[in-house]
Amino acid sequence: MSSFNLRIACVMVGLPARGKTYISQKVCRYLTWLGIKTKVFNVGNYRRKLHGANLPHTFFDPHNPVGEQHRKEAAAAALEDMVGWFDKEQGIVAIYDATNSTYQRRKWLHEELTKRDILVLFIESICQDESLILANIKDVKLSSPDYVNMDPDAAAVDFRARIDHYQELYQTITEEDFAYIKLINVGSQVIINMIQGYLESRIIYYLMNLHIAPRKIYFSRHGESMYNLHGKIGGDSNLSPRGKLYATKLPALIRENLGDQSLTVWTSTMQRTIETGELLPYPKLTWKALDELDAGVCDGMTYEEIEEKYPEDFANRDEDKFNYRYRGGESYRDVVLRLEPVIMALERHENILIIGHQAILRCIYAYFMNFNHEDLPYIKIPLHTVIELTPKAYGCEEKRFKVNIDAVDTHRPKPAKGTSTPVSGKATPAGESPSLKLPAGASGEIVKEAMSPILPISPKLYPKGVGVKEGGKLTTMQKPPPPTNPAAAPPKTDDTEMAALDLGDAALKDQK
Repeated sequence: MSSFNLRIACVMVGLPARGKTYISQKVCRYLTWLGIKTKVFNVGNYRRKLHGANLPHTFFDPHNPVGEQHRKEAAAAALEDMVGWFDKEQGIVAIYDATNSTYQRRKWLHEELTKRDILVLFIESICQDESLILANIKDVKLSSPDYVNMDPDAAAVDFRARIDHYQELYQTITEEDFAYIKLINVGSQVIINMIQGYLESRIIYYLMNLHIAPRKIYFSRHGESMYNLHGKIGGDSNLSPRGKLYATKLPALIRENLGDQSLTVWTSTMQRTIETGELLPYPKLTWKALDELDAGVCDGMTYEEIEEKYPEDFANRDEDKFNYRYRGGESYRDVVLRLEPVIMALERHENILIIGHQAILRCIYAYFMNFNHEDLPYIKIPLHTVIELTPKAYGCEEKRFKVNIDAVDTHRPKPAKGTSTPVSGKATPAGESPSLKLPAGASGEIVKEAMSPILPISPKLYPKGVGVKEGGKLTTMQKPPPPTNPAAAPPKTDDTEMAALDLGDAALKDQK
């Protein structure tokens, strides 16, 4: 991304057990999902590598000169690797995960980064809710490498003592000339300062949608459809008899695993998803954004028919399935951008069941499970199966529940590298052109620029009216700022406000 010359370091700030690592991992997964090269540099990992784990709380005592020197060494090593990553691997966003709890430490980081033309965004997590702190200690810290094979009660006592050491010198961020966001009590209040760039605004908006309340996210494809039976893609067909049977079994399966907890069901606007959820006794919403990937001119065709009529398309799609765009239709890349409002809404809500389509659920599943773009189009999302995800600090726990109702298998495996494997079974040897190359867009194309992110990241494109004041002024918010839409019509001038990307409630329609 040297053409943009944009590099951002997100520097975490906060006492231990305030969710800094959770936030770091979430931001990294979100940006990576959008094709923005992102990496987390956890200073604790460097400290363990340099000086070992299982260190007593006295190591973190600010009056322990040896411990202080060792912690500085770990911070410097992480910073050196982060700068090297920017320079050598053309990274876009790095996340520096540490307490960074003093003015002195933040000043040092800001100076070291800005002199290398790296923009700095501080992210402070403040938590005054003792129950949340205790839950974080239990769920995260007691299972960390620092407390392996240690009695949980003794580990809790030691960790509280460590927090007290950091509390002794803790200085909340108030530097008016720094760009920062403060998340207070898991986002119940947000303070932002000096946020000017477009990508920084997207990160801020994402952070303002996060919460850590326990919840479950369920995915289910629609029941088997008539198009599934005939091997056709796309369309708006009804359920097959077996698909209708699955719809009758789904309520009991959800109730068995969710109990009496509340749940909202999201479907696309297509018949097969709506029919699958008809018997579920929960509030329902339909999203146009959840409609299946648009196959364009190939909609309603079988793969054999596509291979025969559009052989170049068939080979191109196998070559780069994520970036291949059907003529008059979409690519997986397009779908990821279309689904960003859904992701934002998922992060705001609690228990959700999405009844969707194969390509759509692959994209959403990839966000939560951190799949790369190359593997995303080949994730197995079988029919008549419910996937349960439980978000945790470092990722998601997954369970799959298969309903004992037969269905066709619509999964096409990833071709061997260097060959394309048409339905007919003919393979193109590595190094040879799969077929005649038609002009881009003539019958389908692979659409991407090398290393290009899905969202535009130019610092020249930044939204107005997001409650962010320039010139060092401070803004306090109780709710997220309006989002922006890079997919909207181009701005008339460089300063023209961009339309909203996250359509929010406008993208939802009550299921009748």
